[in-house]
Amino acid sequence: MTEEKGSFEERLQSVQEIITQIEEGKLSLEDSVKQFESGMKTLSQLDEELKSMNRRLTVLKDGREQEMPDGGNNENL
Repeated sequence: MTEEKGSFEERLQSVQEIITQIEEGKLSLEDSVKQFESGMKTLSQLDEELKSMNRRLTVLKDGREQEMPDGGNNENL
């Protein structure tokens, strides 16, 4: 599994598949540990992406509020 490839949703799904395999006992102990490590790495990357997206949305939201003379209380949006 290559963590850098695929959409956010596809990579999240791959982590969910790893969890299922480990929970069902379909993997050897060694494979379970390798998959766990891979899943944790992917989750860390996904977490960083979410934080980055959140920062971008905050900047966009804050910028929009500063542009509105009524402080962003525009009911026509």
